[in-house]
Amino acid sequence: MSQPPPEPRGLPRFLPASLRNRIAPLLAAPGFSNTLWLFGDRLLRMGVGLVVGVWVARYLGPEGYGLLSFAGSYVMLFSALALFGLESLVVRELVTRPDQREAILGTTCLIRCAAGLAAYLLALPLLLLIRPGDSAALLLTALLGSSLLFQSLEVIDLWFQSKVRSRFSVCARSVAFLLSSGAKLALVLSKASLTAIAVATAAEALLTGLGLIVAYRMAGGSLRAWRWDRGQFSRLVTGAVPMLLSGVVLMIYLRVDQVMLGALADAGQVGQYAAAVRIAELWYFVPAAIVSSVFPDLVRVREQDPVLFQDKLQRLYNLLAFLGYAVALPVTLLAPWLVRLLFGPSYQPAAPLLAVLIWAGLFANITVVRNAHFIALEWGRSLLWATTAGAAANVLLNLLLIPRYGAMGAALATCLSYWIAAHGACYAVPALRPAAAMILRALLLPRWWRNHPVHGDS
Repeated sequence: MSQPPPEPRGLPRFLPASLRNRIAPLLAAPGFSNTLWLFGDRLLRMGVGLVVGVWVARYLGPEGYGLLSFAGSYVMLFSALALFGLESLVVRELVTRPDQREAILGTTCLIRCAAGLAAYLLALPLLLLIRPGDSAALLLTALLGSSLLFQSLEVIDLWFQSKVRSRFSVCARSVAFLLSSGAKLALVLSKASLTAIAVATAAEALLTGLGLIVAYRMAGGSLRAWRWDRGQFSRLVTGAVPMLLSGVVLMIYLRVDQVMLGALADAGQVGQYAAAVRIAELWYFVPAAIVSSVFPDLVRVREQDPVLFQDKLQRLYNLLAFLGYAVALPVTLLAPWLVRLLFGPSYQPAAPLLAVLIWAGLFANITVVRNAHFIALEWGRSLLWATTAGAAANVLLNLLLIPRYGAMGAALATCLSYWIAAHGACYAVPALRPAAAMILRALLLPRWWRNHPVHGDS
C-alpha cells in the first residue's frame, strides 16, 4: 500500500492540498527567494516612486517637471555607453571563473569608469547642439549625468547576481532609493529649487554605490584585492561590443521620444508627456516577471519537443496580449480621472496622451515575449534587427509628427514604433514571418486560457 505524500510545510492549511502540493516545489526551487527579493524591490520602487514622482510633478508644474524629465531621459540615452554592455558577460565570467573574481571585477570596474567618463563628457557638448543657450538644461544634465560616473561601482551587483544573492544588492539599492526619495519629499515640503531636487535625484547613484561597497565587505569581499588583467580586458571588450550596440539602440528606442520632444517643443509639453508616461509604464515590470519565470522551461521544451515549444510560445504570446488589452481598455476610459487624481488639474492635457501611450504597453508586452522567443532560438541578429527598426522608426516618426502635433505626435510615434519593433519588422525578413503570424494571432484573438494549437484551427 503506497504512502501518501508528505504534507507541505510552511503553507496555510486553509489552502486545498492539491494547490499546496503545486506551490511547495516552487517555494523550494533554487533561486526562488532571490526572485522574491527582486520582485519586492520592483514593487517598492513602483509604489514609492509613483508617490514621490507625483509630489515632485505637482510641485514643479508641467514646465519644471518637463525640464527635469528631459534631462533625465537625455542622460538615460548615454547610460548604455556607461554600462558598456557588460552585464551578462561579467556574470557568465564570474560563474565560470570564480577563482578570477578580483581580476574580473577590477577590470570591469575600470572599463566602466572610462566608459562612464566618456559618456559624461560626450553628453554635455551634444546637449549644447540640441538646446543651444539653455543653461538650465545644461546644469540639470551635468547634475543628473554624474550618475554615469558612479555606475562603475554597480559591478558589485553583478557578483551578487552570479552568486544568486541579490538580497544584498536589493538592500543597498532600496536604502539609497528611500534616502533619495525622502530627500526629494523634504525639498518639496521646504519649497526648494529645481536644482536641489536634481541633486537629490543624482545622489541616489552615489548612495547605491556606497551601499554596494558596504554589502560587498559584509559578504567577505575587499575592493583592495581587485586588479587589472589584460586578458580579461580583451575578452570582456571583445564580447561586449555587440551588446553595447544593442544597448545603445535599445535606449534610443525607449527614451528618444522625450529627448526629441524637448528639442522640438516646449518644456510644458514634455512635462505633460512625462506625466502620462509615468502612469503608462507603471506596470511594465509585470510582463518581464512572467516571461523570465517561464523562459527556462521554454528553452528546455525547445530541445525536447519543437511542436510543444511552439504551442507554449503561442499561449505566452496570447497571455501577454490579453494582459495588454486588460490594462489598456480601462485606462483609456479612465485616463482623465487618473491624471486629475494623481497629478492635478494643471496636468489635464496629459489625459489624451495617456489614452494613447497605454496602448504602447500592449506592444511592449509582445516585445518581451518576442525577445524570449528569439533568444531561445539563438536568433541574436534578428533581435538586433527588430530593435534597430523600432529605434529608427521612433526617431523618424518623432521628427515627422512632433512639429505638427506636439506631445500627441510623440505619443503616436511611440505606439507605432513599438508595434514596428514587436511585430511589423518581422514581416521584412522571410524567416521571421512565422513569428509575425503568431503575434498577429495573439493580437486578434488572445485565447490564453486554454490550449491554442499553432498548427490548424482549434
